[in-house]
Amino acid sequence: MIDAVRLHGVADLRYESVPPPPAPAQAEVTLAVSVAGICGSDLHNYRTGAWISRAPSVAGHEFTGTVMQVGADVAHVAAGDRVIVDSRWTCGTCAACRAGVGQVCEKLGFLGEIIDGGFARQVTLPARNVLKAPAGVADRHLAMAEPLAVALHALNLMALPAGAELVVTGCGPIGALVTLLATRAGHPVRILDRNEARSAVVARATGARVTDLDALASRAYRYAIDTTGNAPVITGLVAQIGGASRLGLVGIGAAAQIIDPVHLVEREIALIGCHAFGDELATIGDMLPALAPHLDPFIAETISLAQVPAAYDRLLAGDADGIKTLIQIGEDHGH
Repeated sequence: MIDAVRLHGVADLRYESVPPPPAPAQAEVTLAVSVAGICGSDLHNYRTGAWISRAPSVAGHEFTGTVMQVGADVAHVAAGDRVIVDSRWTCGTCAACRAGVGQVCEKLGFLGEIIDGGFARQVTLPARNVLKAPAGVADRHLAMAEPLAVALHALNLMALPAGAELVVTGCGPIGALVTLLATRAGHPVRILDRNEARSAVVARATGARVTDLDALASRAYRYAIDTTGNAPVITGLVAQIGGASRLGLVGIGAAAQIIDPVHLVEREIALIGCHAFGDELATIGDMLPALAPHLDPFIAETISLAQVPAAYDRLLAGDADGIKTLIQIGEDHGH
């Protein structure tokens, strides 16, 4: 038996002992998980059941580990390799997958939902979901590769001109990592979050400037990314953003009627949905050695598997001034 955290239903998350995963079949790998991260979408699924397609299911789609065993026809990784993990489960055959945009696969699911995820000591995955990790990067940083890929995908979709100023609403993990990547790429960034402690962390770590919607009203900013999914925040951005502008939406909230298409047309506002990532995970793998020294300020705490259910409730209650909660499951390798 192995330790795991499984989602049994809405608001029903349990730390328990479960049988180890099956040995890898053809084109599968089994990992010894070392570090995982709690994502806002994990919390959303726990609170709403929005993506519960099977239960119980080992939760978690942000994690890293070491390959224990590979199935037949797996050549890109071998036993003993440390890996970064692609969170997406894609069919590989639909029109979107054939076009190379698996993030909008017709049957898209995610690890921890459609199959067991990484909140366990071991997990068996499709081999296509793992990439060999860069050498010398600590597992706590490898576990952040997936949200970094989400952040990079949003920035790529925005196609910011060189040096353009960006407004980022929300200083949770994705907002913080968008800000980090944007500032490192030479973009001035203004950040907004009602949690002053979190926005201060991001500002110190990235050099971004803290602001609010009222202060932006007369600036006619042209590029913004929302990571909150909060309807009033998005409404405020749409109302105040300048003409001939781009607004990227990354956050997931409740469905709401918040967009006036006439306003978008007359102000020539491009509204860009940003979902998961495309091929950015491999790029992040290449970037991680340089990014790793800048990631520690975003790690708020490191907890055990047994502490995860209580951490979910605490995070949903807003009891967090830091950015990212990590879970120490196995030995952390690297530096």
